Amino acid sequence: MAVQISPSILSADFARLAEEAAAVSNADWLHVDVMDNHFVPNLTIGLPVVEALRKAADTPLDCHLMIEDPDRWAPAYAEAGAGSVTIHVEAAKAPVRTLRQIRSAGARAGLALNPATAVEPYADLLGEIDMLLLMTVEPGFGGQRFLDVVLPKVRRARELITAHGGQVWLQVDGGVAAETIERCAEAGADVFVAGSAVYGADDPARAVDALRALAEGAAG
Repeated sequence: MAVQISPSILSADFARLAEEAAAVSNADWLHVDVMDNHFVPNLTIGLPVVEALRKAADTPLDCHLMIEDPDRWAPAYAEAGAGSVTIHVEAAKAPVRTLRQIRSAGARAGLALNPATAVEPYADLLGEIDMLLLMTVEPGFGGQRFLDVVLPKVRRARELITAHGGQVWLQVDGGVAAETIERCAEAGADVFVAGSAVYGADDPARAVDALRALAEGAAG
C-alpha cells in the first residue's frame, strides 16, 4: 500500500498560495477544499482560484467539492486541470454520470462520505471511482478534532475495496496529524489529507515527511 500525503491549502495562507504550494513540493497532492456555504457552512475558493493554482503549482491538485449540485460543476474542475475531483454522495443526484464525466475529462474520480454516511450502500460504485474519501470530521472547517468513531468504517471500506479487487485509493480527511495518522493507516487508509498539521508546522515539508514515515510504519 503506497502512502500518499495531500496537504490541505485550507490551512495555508491564501495570500501566498503559490509559495505555500511550493513549500510542500515533496507532497503527492495539494488538497483543495471547495466550499459553497450551502452544502457546508463555510465559503472558500472556487474554479478561478483552482485554475490559477494549477498554473502556479507543480504538484497535482486534489479537488474536494463540498458543494451543492456537484453534478453541474465537477467536470469543470477536471477540465481546469485538477488531477483528482471528489464529489459527495450526499449532494450528487446523478453520481455515476458525474463520476464518468470527471474521468472523461482526464481526472481521477473520487466519492466522499460524511462521518454518518454508511459505506456499504455504495459498494457497487467502486468500479466507477478511483478514490473513496471518508471524512473523519464533519465537513466545513479545518482544525477540527479527529472522530475515532469513523475508524471502523475505514476498516470496512478497506475490506470492500479488497473484495472488489480494483485499484481504489482510500483517503481520510479531517484531524489527520501525527497523533492520528497511524490509526488511520492501520485501519487501511492510504491517502491522507492534512491541513493544520502541515501548514501549522514551522517546516511544512518536514511535516509532510514525518507524516509519511508514521503512516508507512503503521501500514507495515
